[in-house]
Amino acid sequence: MQYLAEGLRLPTNGLDYAILAIYFAVVLGIGFAARRSVKTSLDFFLSGRSLPAWVTGLAFVAANLGATEILGMAATGAQYGVAVVHWYWIGAIPAMVFLGLVMMPFYYGSKVRSVPEFLLQRFDKSAHLLSSILFAFASILIAGVNLYALSIVVEALLGWPQWVSIVVAGFFVLAYITIGGLSSAIYNEVLQFFVILAALIPLTLLGLKRVGGWDGLTDSLTKQYGDNFLSAWGGTGIGDANPLGANWLTIVLGLGFVLSFGYWTTNFAEVQRALSAKNLSAAKRTPLIAAFPKIFIVFIVMIPGLVAAVLVPKIGTAGSDLTYNDAIPLLMQELLPNGVLGIAVTGLLAAFMAGMAANVSSFNTVFTADIWAKYVVKDREDTYYLKFGRLITAIGVVASIGTAFLASSFSNIMGYLQTLFSFFNVPMFVVFIIGMFWKRASMKSGVWGLLAGTSAAMINYFVIYKQGIIDIPSDQGANFVSAIVGFVAGALVMVLVTLFTAPKPEAELAGLVYGTTSPGMQEAPEEGDSAWYRRPALLGWGAIVLAAACYIPYSF
Repeated sequence: MQYLAEGLRLPTNGLDYAILAIYFAVVLGIGFAARRSVKTSLDFFLSGRSLPAWVTGLAFVAANLGATEILGMAATGAQYGVAVVHWYWIGAIPAMVFLGLVMMPFYYGSKVRSVPEFLLQRFDKSAHLLSSILFAFASILIAGVNLYALSIVVEALLGWPQWVSIVVAGFFVLAYITIGGLSSAIYNEVLQFFVILAALIPLTLLGLKRVGGWDGLTDSLTKQYGDNFLSAWGGTGIGDANPLGANWLTIVLGLGFVLSFGYWTTNFAEVQRALSAKNLSAAKRTPLIAAFPKIFIVFIVMIPGLVAAVLVPKIGTAGSDLTYNDAIPLLMQELLPNGVLGIAVTGLLAAFMAGMAANVSSFNTVFTADIWAKYVVKDREDTYYLKFGRLITAIGVVASIGTAFLASSFSNIMGYLQTLFSFFNVPMFVVFIIGMFWKRASMKSGVWGLLAGTSAAMINYFVIYKQGIIDIPSDQGANFVSAIVGFVAGALVMVLVTLFTAPKPEAELAGLVYGTTSPGMQEAPEEGDSAWYRRPALLGWGAIVLAAACYIPYSF
């Protein structure tokens, strides 16, 4: 495969640009159509809690189907091989099921508008304010990742300098979120989900054809990288060497429990889609519906990464200009004819806009409802907060443009994202899980648990790992360890602080702690929602069994 000397450029023509222009017109059209339904701040931030489960379910998975999935997971496949399946079958599905079956009744039943607002009700203002600030900061950093990934495609498509690509892409996302609020983001995410599939499926099939099918691909990879490159669990014994640089214990605990549950159950960019559902039954089914496409999406992001590892043997190596993040654009350049290339480019842009829009829409909600309205400008009329929400959206996009340049310094953006999750999502998860299942957890334990977990994860990564105090084979392995350290530190501090501080009065814990209920948690499903095939338990356990079965061909 040849890489153009002047830079990665896709051989687009007028047909490709026409497809792209039609997509952009539809996206903006959805934004203007959604604007008519935005009358209040609840409409802008949570779509008036009116959306059906199939819409919120597809939006839930599409919101995650951004840079993390497309460039990041393909890069991870090219770098680590089949081990990328862990991020789906153990690193997503169990946590998504737990969110739907266990945590959504607490979130939706308590009528909170955001994840940090739940901590205000369960703990106190200090935990609420700290979690709001940490989440807002993390959202901008993660939005910057999606924006940087989007700029890679725009740069390859048009040849624009990276900074121009980042600015132009950022302001386009700003336009449709500001116009139509969360409804615009969600309905565009549903559209984007199908466009993404239309982009990645042809790329996957053509890539397999180029390398001689699955057998040709596996033969080539085995010769280049060894058997463990094509095994999910091969070489993961404690002390064994494997491409991922992690053993089965750090994979199960670090990724499968701490990082996974920390991301899927407390990340408001995802939970916000479920909170916009029309009733509790639909809210519970949102992540469960999303779990089924999530199980299979791994194949259309992993296989292109594996193909790139064969066709571009120098990718990610020292002295090469090609990073693992280039895997998808390189295959598009080499394999796709015009027309199909236009669909693929449109799909990538759709994915990155979905990811960025999810983080920006969650950022504007948390900043407006949890920081500005609670602590800065209180008790104003609703129209004020609606206008402020649109203003802070613009500020958030500008800030994301800045953090996009930070993301550009990482050769594998998936590694960067996992680092952020270990710093911000894991400590929040430990506070949530202890607060939800232990009535005695005191009001002050929340804020100290957050501080301890975040600090411990950062110290482990920047001091213990980066300074070489302990030898960890890879950044991903270090992220898994940081997540475990952050979880344990946060949990220990919460227990210690609880022993010496006052608990919240039990009367104020209704609907916030396991074993207690609130009126919202008693909500009966609407007619039709009680059908056997819509039962959350069936959907949830069905997803768990299917994900476990998918491991079998890759475990030997």
